[in-house]
Amino acid sequence: MAMSFDWKVPPEIAPSERDYDYDLNAALSAVVGIRTVVPSDAFTADILGTERTGNGVLIRDDGLVLTIGYLVTEASEVWLSLANGRTLKGDVLGFDQETGFGLIQALGRPELPALSLGDSADAVPGTRVVAAGAGGRDHSVAARVIARQEFAGYWEYLVDEAIFTAPAHPYWGGTALIGPEGGLLGIGSLQLEQAGDDGEGIPLNMYVPTNLLKPVLDDMLTMGQPNRPPRPWLGLYATEVDNRVVIAGVAGKGPAARAKLKQGDVVVSVGGAKVSGLAGLFRKVWSLGKAGVDVPMTVVRDGRPVDLTVTSGDRNRFLKGPSLH
Repeated sequence: MAMSFDWKVPPEIAPSERDYDYDLNAALSAVVGIRTVVPSDAFTADILGTERTGNGVLIRDDGLVLTIGYLVTEASEVWLSLANGRTLKGDVLGFDQETGFGLIQALGRPELPALSLGDSADAVPGTRVVAAGAGGRDHSVAARVIARQEFAGYWEYLVDEAIFTAPAHPYWGGTALIGPEGGLLGIGSLQLEQAGDDGEGIPLNMYVPTNLLKPVLDDMLTMGQPNRPPRPWLGLYATEVDNRVVIAGVAGKGPAARAKLKQGDVVVSVGGAKVSGLAGLFRKVWSLGKAGVDVPMTVVRDGRPVDLTVTSGDRNRFLKGPSLH
């Protein structure tokens, strides 16, 4: 069940060991391939699929792997492909909806060096980094940080200071962002496009900073998730169109669907406060309290204002949970 490595990044963007002050090959050997299987009746199966592949990073010698959460959400099987050619089974230890991180425990000693957590505050624009995928230099990109800024994801997700890099890694999910000192600064989440000077789109990767992991790591290891009240979740997918927040869809059987929120609704206000942008929408919802709180909303539907109330939920309660150890 090993991942296929029948591809290579273009040689002009692959990292060269002579350009870095740390042991590049050792650092790259900490990146693993991940393949997960998710039950067909899982809540996320229709959106994320029942077979998911990506990358992860050994962050402890005992086989603890950090990855991006969507690869392991509701997974019933996990397989890890290692740089030494071995394949190990893994267990999902947990995931954090707020940061987006997931943790896997390899069921066996990887016998490979781990990558230590660096200080992601060092990932300032211009910093030379390596976007590392499983499979060594042929599957890694010599990149630079081009921005640190807020990122709001349509699935009710927000990172205050996400890390954006270019050139983009073509298989970004769970890739390791390795900093100038050889530490792990971020985990790959998305590929986006930024308009260049000529109007053409420039592919970028978005990384979740590893500094967000440090305060919650112990809780994730012992409880499967951070020890904090869950945020209210609406079960909607939203986007910004002409400076308006528009509902692009709702999760089946989720709170928004039960409240009859519809695709095409334009969100005007939450709790009586005007909504401006995706980040503004999410922050207003989260400010009302913990999961279960009622969220009064005004939307414009077919040109008319509609008032409704969404009784929020805990996103984790809709998911098949991992086996915790």
